[in-house]
Amino acid sequence: MTIRPLIASVTALLAGSLVLAGCAGATGDAPSATTAAPTQAASAEQTAALLAEYGLTGMDAQDMIEHLDRLGGDERPSDLMASIRTDELLLAADGVETTLEMPEDSFYVSIAPYLTQTHDCFFHSLTTCQGELVGADVQVTVVDDVTGETVVDEETTTYENGFVGLWLPREMTGTLTVTHDGASVESPISTTADSATCLTTLKLA
Repeated sequence: MTIRPLIASVTALLAGSLVLAGCAGATGDAPSATTAAPTQAASAEQTAALLAEYGLTGMDAQDMIEHLDRLGGDERPSDLMASIRTDELLLAADGVETTLEMPEDSFYVSIAPYLTQTHDCFFHSLTTCQGELVGADVQVTVVDDVTGETVVDEETTTYENGFVGLWLPREMTGTLTVTHDGASVESPISTTADSATCLTTLKLA
């Protein structure tokens, strides 16, 4: 292998590890390329062992996401990386990586409204992302900008990680509104192939 392809391969590997790491906390710190562990694709046996180790056996991607996104504190498996992409859920632990397909007609985005501090995020990490508002009552609405249809209109409570997860129709562009304790924020939201699965820029005012 020549030097240039070797550098490209290493760079791609580190980039993949970084994407898996995702956001780490409310301060915006995330693992660096120097600390990211290389991973390899899991075999069927390794995948089964990984799922069993973290109590995920028998779950599809949607079940896993809804389970992991609601965990907080010591309940979180700190050695499992779980990153939500637009079309798949990536899981990695012990140097191996596996993926599960997302629902064809649904897109998952996790939102973290905040008052004073937040962090950068694009692909939501189910085991490392932490928002500011935990257990906060919020009103969430999402309106499709093209059809005018209200696709979400609910009162809910932020999870232990400070986020609220939304399953939305794919290929939609809309407007998200979050209200909490008299403060609110409005933001564009989309569910296209290049959309974020993690929204942390929702400053309540």
